[in-house]
Amino acid sequence: METLRKALIVGALLGAGAGVGSALFVLVTPGEQQKQAMLKEMPEQDPRRRDEAARTKELVLATLQEAAATQENVAWRKNWKVGGGGRSA
Repeated sequence: METLRKALIVGALLGAGAGVGSALFVLVTPGEQQKQAMLKEMPEQDPRRRDEAARTKELVLATLQEAAATQENVAWRKNWKVGGGGRSA
């Protein structure tokens, strides 16, 4: 009988903890308007930031394509904006 009593107490405590956790989650979750406001403030929504990120991706892709097309070890380059000029491995 004592074991059943302990099991019920443990179950009640776990249920209460889950209830408190769920209630806190509901309280701190932002509403729909607040979510939209947060999304508008994200840096990725800024057109200049998006253009800069796209340009960076283009440069990285061009560097990878150039590295794939040459036998030169591009990691040894001193000036990344100019092709060649670095040491060869």
